[in-house]
Parts: sequence; structure tokens; C-alpha cells
Amino acid sequence: MQPPPKSTLNPAWPHFLGVFALILACFIGLTRELFSGWSDPLHCDALLNEGSWLDSNHRNWQPDGCMLHQYTEKDASLCLQSKDILFIGDSVTRRIFFQVAQSLDASLTGQEPKDETKKHADHTFLTSMGTNITFIWDPFLNSSYAHEAITGARANTLASHSHHRPGPPQAPAMLVLGSGLWYLRYADTSGGISAWEQRMEEVFKTLGSVGMPADEVVILPVSQVVPSKLIPEREQTMRPSDIDAMNSDLYHRINPPTETSRYFLPPHVDPLPVAFPLVFNSMLHESLTQDGVHYSNPLVKLQARILLNLRCNDYLPKVFPLNKTCCSRYPMPSLLHLIFLGFAFTLGPFLCYRVFTSGFGGLYGAILGKQTLPPFIISIALVLIFTADRTGVWLKEHKQYDVPTFALLLLVSLGVGLATTKRADSDMGFLNRDQTDEWKGWMQIVILVYHYVGASKISGIYNPVRVLVASYLFMTGYGHTTFYIRKADYGFLRIAQVLIRLNLFTILLAYTMNTTYISYYFTPLVSMWYLVIYGTMVAGARFNDRAPVVIAKILTSAAFMTWFMNESWLLETVFDILHTVFHIHWSSKEWAFRVNLDIWMVYVGMLASILVIKLRERHIPDHPSWSVMVKAATSVSALTMLWFFAFELYQPSKFAYNAWHPYVSFLPVLAFVVLRNCTATLRSASSRAFAFVGKCSLETFVVQYHFWLAADSKGVLLVIPGTRWRPVNFVLTSIMFIYLCDRISYATGELTNTICGKRPRETPLPVANAPPHPPPSQENGNGRSSEAQEVVISMTSLRAEDVVKDELGQPLLEPDTPIRPGPGRWADQLANGHGQGSKTVSGKWAQKMLGNLSAKIGAFLVLLWILNMLWQYPPGSGY
Repeated sequence: MQPPPKSTLNPAWPHFLGVFALILACFIGLTRELFSGWSDPLHCDALLNEGSWLDSNHRNWQPDGCMLHQYTEKDASLCLQSKDILFIGDSVTRRIFFQVAQSLDASLTGQEPKDETKKHADHTFLTSMGTNITFIWDPFLNSSYAHEAITGARANTLASHSHHRPGPPQAPAMLVLGSGLWYLRYADTSGGISAWEQRMEEVFKTLGSVGMPADEVVILPVSQVVPSKLIPEREQTMRPSDIDAMNSDLYHRINPPTETSRYFLPPHVDPLPVAFPLVFNSMLHESLTQDGVHYSNPLVKLQARILLNLRCNDYLPKVFPLNKTCCSRYPMPSLLHLIFLGFAFTLGPFLCYRVFTSGFGGLYGAILGKQTLPPFIISIALVLIFTADRTGVWLKEHKQYDVPTFALLLLVSLGVGLATTKRADSDMGFLNRDQTDEWKGWMQIVILVYHYVGASKISGIYNPVRVLVASYLFMTGYGHTTFYIRKADYGFLRIAQVLIRLNLFTILLAYTMNTTYISYYFTPLVSMWYLVIYGTMVAGARFNDRAPVVIAKILTSAAFMTWFMNESWLLETVFDILHTVFHIHWSSKEWAFRVNLDIWMVYVGMLASILVIKLRERHIPDHPSWSVMVKAATSVSALTMLWFFAFELYQPSKFAYNAWHPYVSFLPVLAFVVLRNCTATLRSASSRAFAFVGKCSLETFVVQYHFWLAADSKGVLLVIPGTRWRPVNFVLTSIMFIYLCDRISYATGELTNTICGKRPRETPLPVANAPPHPPPSQENGNGRSSEAQEVVISMTSLRAEDVVKDELGQPLLEPDTPIRPGPGRWADQLANGHGQGSKTVSGKWAQKMLGNLSAKIGAFLVLLWILNMLWQYPPGSGY
């Protein structure tokens, strides 16, 4: 009797889930834009009125749906352009004044004077960038100075005393008014709330009649107090209910109520163009004040930061990273950028349309055809990514590191990985394909979670993550060296396939998002190291069967790269040539940092490859003492791992660890390799979930910048509005992200095959896989395996005939890059018959194919050069 099927779940369920998540996200985003986005398109109201703390220590303030910018002196100078900033008001206003001054010029004090006579006095600072910032002590806003400032007459007076600034008088960049508490505190002499209302009525009437006296006029809310911490005199007069009433009065004066249109159209009555940051009171917490009135400097500094974001975000250059999403417009693409976007977004759908109108295959065949699906996927992916990170359809918010969240996400990922572990029927061999895919997958998950929660500031987490990046480079060196030793394939087709597969989507993404190719540093990093490996192996290739010669070449290459990367003038010269000839703007310092951190890791992988090959050739694993050697290596590796974690945790900072990293990173990597392969059971087992992520690990690394994270990786993407919905957002965006990366991986592999002249594969779907050659006892009467209904998570399942083996029958690791196309893709096909080392590359057809490929690549490079020369960068980008 045959056992029942394991599952009747439709094998295409991952596609259904992924497409549903994408459609749902688009629906939510477009609906929000249609019904509420018009009321606050730049998120200025959200900045001023809505927000919450992301942490319990009250350090990370999150405006609803947008991101604050941390201003530097240079940023402020670009925004203010030597204009004045004027503060008039009480002690609460004064504290914000000092924090704004320090934000504009770090040399200025952010502390209030302790002398009582100086507290109730005027203060003026001139920043290093030429901004004159003034505070006028006037808690009742009834002085002649305040009247002149509100009417605009004060601008002429300020200009006449500003000898450092030539030209006609300019209105201040910002006028900040704050009052209210002194009316309550000294109600007997000031007239109390009624006098305050009368004064504010005069202020608003003046602002409405003479126009705005500054580029940005801000009226501060009356600061809420903590009654339990007030001295008795203040507690008797400063009542929270009175403060609430005063703030309500201010809010409705600035934002008069209007009738809502039944057609959801914007109101016809414009509010007074005065900023009222009512959110300042939402930021207050009793733990942040000692006297119940004045709050801690970090909190006041955040309030000052909100004012600078309000005034300056939309005035700063629109260059990436675009992480200033509060009160800021996204840049309008240049004409050439628009042309590129139009081509990239419509090419895939246009090809589908052409096939559909030709009458072959109908709509299904037009979209899912072998030739049309890959470009269609790329076009849709670029549209989604651009929509996510260059429009306001979806929201962006800050990251927040939280130990429980970080640990929970890793534990859940580990649980999924273990739950999807499978075991092969035989020993799969050292560093077999499934194992390396799994390795890349779980490492990428850790890196993704690390980026999502913003854990880079934590040294104890940053240091091991650096080792994970080094592990990718180890696999790159190991895999490519293994291939070149075994296959001796040094042909141009080989190089083209590797580099096109690695770089095609990254290049398209860089132009789409108007970033730089090098900003997605991992793609150029592994591309460079592949070329270094190729150059090392092709030089004197006829001697590659001699281990001493290969080792000598590897050591020579390592010495050369170390010398080259430490001679900064050489790298700067290369980058200067790229800038002059190709209009490529890369930072040599940033590149040197990325390369030097793991300068020798690729060579460790190459040496490990030589060692493994020679051990197999000499049949060392068959030696009677091999088991003893394995046990000894396992023990040493376990101790090495323990030592490394103790060592990295002992480092005082991540910067101190970076100095050690090039010299110690190979130890935990080699230790992990030994521990992971120390028994046949471990070698035969692998996690399908981790392997699935591993097969699209390059795509996840690149796409995360804009379509899971946001603001060019500086924030996180919110599809569902509302900070409180972050856990739900995480689940939804994760499904969207992983599915899109898998589809991009498939499409890029197919386009690589098309460009290089290889036949497209059938569209991969999640399939119900049976063992390649099931024994008769496992087959039913129809010849179908009883395992046929087991749903495999991987969307590109491994076929037994696709595994390349060496002469000893061991699975041969194909050239490893951060992403190796799924089983049965170009890597296997290429290994079976193309390149100089393969006898099949002969005859007129092959020569013609290679010639055509060279022409294609040459034309593509010329096109990129033309794009670079004509590309217009945003003003202020420095290019």
C-alpha cells in the first residue's frame, strides 16, 4: 500500500504569494496617495504634528512616514546661504536657540548661561558659515523689537548691522516665536490667558496683513509641564489644562476648520503659512525634565533638528542618499534620465505587446514566453524599485536597533532554516553546491537583518558580519580556482558570462536610481576579484597542473594587490582616468577601504582550492590516519571559533577591529568550513530555505538598498502607513523583497544566456520533485514516485544530471560568486563545452558567435560611455 502524498499544495504557491504581496502593496500605496496623500504630499504636517519614539530611551524620534536629516555645518550653509535666524520668546525658546546654534556651528556652545543675569538677556552668534543667529528675550512678545520682526521692518535693521554681508537686505531664513508660560506664571501682572490671547490675535492679524516677515515663520506651542516636578509657585499657576487650551487656540488659528468635500478634494481655504510644531509636546516625557518645565538637551536638540528639517530639507541638493523625506520633494529626473527610465520601464511590456499582437500564444504566452518573460521581469522590477525609493507612494522611516527584535528575527530565520533541512542519500562532498548555496543564504539573511535593524553601530555584531562578507570572497576564490584548475576554460565567453551575470542588473539599477555603480559595492568588488583570479590563473596556464607554480602565482598576485592598494596615488590615478575619460565619479578612498578590509581573503580561498584538489588527487582521505586528522582539525576549528568571538568582543570599537580584520578573518572562515564538513552527515544535509535565498543572494544585496530598506539603505520601507504597523510591514515587505529578488535572479540569468547566445530555459516554477532515480519500491503503478507531491521551496530545483563531478565522483564546485545562477544554468552548460580550454570552441560557427558577443559587449560599453558623458547630475552633487 502506497503512503499518502505529503502535500497537495499547488507547487506554484510561492508565485501566487509573491504576486499577491506586490499587488496588495501597490493597492495600499496608490489608495493612500489618492485619498490622503494630497493633503500632505511632502510630509510637512507629519513632521510638525505626528510622530512617536522608536526607543525607550527617547533618543530616536520618528515622524509618521518620513525621515529626519542630521544636519552638518555644510548642509546648513547650503540651505541658509548666510541668511539670519531670529528667535524671540521665553526660556523654552532660548533653549532651542542654543541647540540650533550648535547644530549650525559645532564650536558654539549648546549650553545656556548659568548666570541668572545672562539668562534673561539677548544673545547673538555668527557661525563659521556666515549665518547670524539671534535670540531676543521677550517672553510676552510685546517689545518693539518683536513688533518690528513680525512686521518685517526688523530685516532692514539687521541688514544695516551685518557688515559681513554685502547686498540689499534679506528677510531672515527663519523667525521663531515662543510665548505662553510667562503669561500663566505671572498671571497677576501679565493679564493671564486673556492677555495672551489678545497678543496672539495681534500677531496673527499682522502676519495675515503684511505677509511673511521671514522665509519660514514658526510659532512654538506652549510647552507642556510635569506638575509633579514643579515648584509650588509654578504648580499653582501652570496648569496642563490651560496649556492644552492655549495650544488648541493656536492650532485652530493657524489651521482654520474647513468643510470636507464629499469628493475628497483638497480644502479651498488655505491655512496661514505659519509652522506650528505641536509635535514638540508629544516628544516630552517626565523622565526628561528635572524642574517640570525645561527638558534635557538631547530632547531640545531633536526639536531644533525638526526646525532645520522643516526649513532646509527641500533646499538641499537632491543627491543620494535621499534620506531627507520629511518636507522634501523627490528630484525631477533630467531629460536623459527620463528617456532612460522610459526605455527601461517599457521595453519588457513592449516586447510582450509585440508577441501578443502577433497572435502567437495569447496573453499568457506573451507575458510568460521564453523570450519575453525575462525583460518583462526586469522592467517591472525597475518600476517597483523606482516607485519604492524615488516617489512618495510608499513611506520611509528610520531604523531602530533593538536587541529582542534582532534576536527574534535571527531565531525565526534559524527555525525556518532547520525546519527545511533535507538530507541526501549519499555524501555530497566537500563544499558541495547545496552547502555553498545554504552558506550564502544564511549569511545573507544575517546581513539583511543586520541592515534592517541598524545594528552596524554595535561593534560586537559588526565584527562577525565583516567575517560573513569575507566568507563570500573566500567562496569566490575557492570556486573560480576550482573551475580553472579542472576545466582550464579561459575563453572570452566564460569571462563575459560571469561579468554580465554579476553586473547587468546592478548597472541598470544605478542608472534608474541615479546613483553610482560603486555604491552597490559588493558587485564591483566581486567583479574585480574575479578578474584578479582570472589574471592569476591564465598567466602561465600551462603550468597550472603543478601546485608549486600555482601557489607561487597566487602569492605573487597577493603581493602585487597589497602593494597596489596601499599606494594611494596609483588608485587615485586610475580613478582620475575613469573620471576624465569615462565621466565615472568614484571615490578612491571608499574603494580602498572596501578592498583592503579583505585584501587576502580571495587568495585564502584560492589556496584552499589547491589544497582540496591535491588531497583528492593523492587520495589522502582514504589514508587510515585521515579520521584522526579530521578529529584534530575539528577540535582546533572549534577552539578557533571560540577564540575569535572572544577576541572580537574584546575590541573597544569596530574601528579597532577593522585594523585586525585582514589578519584574522580567515581563521573563523576556515574553521567554519572544517566544522561544516567534518562528517558525511553534515555534508549530505542542507537547508532548502537558506539555499533558496543563497541562489539570489547578489540580488538581495543590491535590491535591499531601495526595496526593503529605503532612502538608499538609510531607512526602512513602510507599505502600510503607521509606525505601529511595523511588524506587519516587515512581513509584507519581506515577502515582496525575496520574491522580487528571486525573479530578478532568474531574469538576469536568462538575459545573460540570451546575450551570450545560449538557448533560453523554460520558465522555472516551484515543482514537485521526486528523487532522480527512485528505486522500484518507491514507484506506484503509474510509474510515479510516492515522493512526487513533496513541495520543494526552491524555484529552480537541482537535477542530478546537472551536477558536475570530478574523476573521483565528487561533486565539483562550480565558479562561485555572491550569486551563482540556479542549478542547470549557464555555469554548468559553460563548463560542459565553451572556452579556450574546451575542444568544442572551434569552427566558423563558434568563432562567429564569439565575434558577435564581442560586438554586443563593445556596443553596450560604448552606450554606457555615451550615457556617462551626457548624464546630468543634480546641482550640488559635486560632479
